[in-house]
Amino acid sequence: MKRFTLKWALASVAIALSACGDDGSSAGGADDVSSSSWTLSSDDSRVTDSSSGTDDSGTPKLSSEQAPSGMTSSSRSDTVSAATPDTTRITYTLKRFDGPLANPHKGFTVPTGGAWVFVPEFEYGPYGSLNNRAWDLVTYGSGHQRWSKLNPAKDVYDWTELDKLLDALAEHDMGYALRVLPYSPSYIKGDDTPEEEYDWTPPFVYESGAKKITATLQGKGYRASVPVWDDPIYLQAAKDFAKALAQKYDGDPRIEYIDIRPFGEWGEWHASHLDGSEMPSDSIKMDMLDYYASVFKKTLLVLPSNGAGDVYTHAIELGIAKRDDGFIGTPGRPDSLVRAYEANLPTIAENIAGYTTMLNYTDVIPGGYLKWTPQRWVDAITTAHLTYYVLDQDSDCGYNFYKDNKALADSMSKVIGYNFTVTQAELTTVGTDADTMSTLNITVKNTGVAPCFFDIYLAVEFVDSTGITLQQWHSFKIPKGTFKDNSSKDIAFALVTPSGKIHMATQPGVRIALSLHESEEAFKSGKNPTVRFDNDGLLENKKLLLKP
Repeated sequence: MKRFTLKWALASVAIALSACGDDGSSAGGADDVSSSSWTLSSDDSRVTDSSSGTDDSGTPKLSSEQAPSGMTSSSRSDTVSAATPDTTRITYTLKRFDGPLANPHKGFTVPTGGAWVFVPEFEYGPYGSLNNRAWDLVTYGSGHQRWSKLNPAKDVYDWTELDKLLDALAEHDMGYALRVLPYSPSYIKGDDTPEEEYDWTPPFVYESGAKKITATLQGKGYRASVPVWDDPIYLQAAKDFAKALAQKYDGDPRIEYIDIRPFGEWGEWHASHLDGSEMPSDSIKMDMLDYYASVFKKTLLVLPSNGAGDVYTHAIELGIAKRDDGFIGTPGRPDSLVRAYEANLPTIAENIAGYTTMLNYTDVIPGGYLKWTPQRWVDAITTAHLTYYVLDQDSDCGYNFYKDNKALADSMSKVIGYNFTVTQAELTTVGTDADTMSTLNITVKNTGVAPCFFDIYLAVEFVDSTGITLQQWHSFKIPKGTFKDNSSKDIAFALVTPSGKIHMATQPGVRIALSLHESEEAFKSGKNPTVRFDNDGLLENKKLLLKP
């Protein structure tokens, strides 16, 4: 292929945002996209600010600074409006993608207790004998780790097994939601159950002087030892572990988010099953949140289920997301997450029990739990504007759930979190004696129930029919949290080629592809996109090939 070394100049970058059902804050990200200029192998290319205006045809007008040499913005407008024989328009056919759509940093998970979930011998895994297609929806792994296993002695840490799991997930393009638990009453089977089977606080913490008490497991009457959650030695050990965890994993792309779990049963900030155990004061809880926020600068932190009231408010102020583990079974739980959503933070949920267990609930409230129904599942996702959701928490890794609810689950994979759909695309090319200008106007809508909580770069390039890049056009940054749910962005890309130079948009066999990347560098270096549009025409490399 002949190489053309010409100059690209990005004169201005901005986005016109029209929000549906949202207040003016929905446009927040548009002003954050900064102007820049850089050089690549191509012609003069621009992403045009809507503030420059448009003519009646919808083609953006260029300011005098933006217009090609010898042509003012008004003469450009007149040329386009006149619809001369040198003007061509291509309107692209756009349809929604037919099928489930899994995308990063959102969506569904199932329990992933170790790298063993990916071996063929595990029948419920993605390679198991049951052909468990629930994995088609799984975008990240989740599970718990024992504090005592990761931190077996003072200042001693063992990340071996966790790293193996993270590597296995990364090989399958998945991150991991990490929960480190200090305690699990699920393993208390009698008065003589060894403490280390359910108390996962490292023994050295008690050897250092931290106190523990004896409590009674409700409904069973079993006696069990429990940490004193506000003991100063215990609290310092918990902070020391948080610091070590941050030094090891803060900013690690394999980690999706980390729950803050130093208190209570399963680290959920409650002791509702243990008579005699009490949670620490709100001031102590907020101090622990402050400490985690001070050592974790990059990785998303999450407040567990029973962080409530002033503690919840403080978490939001620190930018800590919120999860709830009582979904479907307990009325009102989805509503409790709306505060986090309104604060522009991700919301996370898990049902109160496994799917097959919840099917047997009797809907007796109080004294029981609501049973799982398809409508309650949909309502939970939409009401809480969920970004992350545990598809099923049973050891069958979602197999029974997906077998019973495939069509519903597939459809909700496009609802949970963000979901980007191109709703309009048109290419206008105008040739004059001085130059040739192509303008690509597109409209993208977020049809999910939450914003995109990571920076995303929308890119345009010229490709062949298989999606192989012939020439890059441009990309621009949409900052995290600014592309709101149920809002649209109108974007115009302009490419100007001086007379006598080859204009790529007019070459035989050249197509246009759109793509979504997690960094500008990924686009510039030619890496395939990581995010897929919800449109028909997706290629294997996740680019969207526009079709006339």
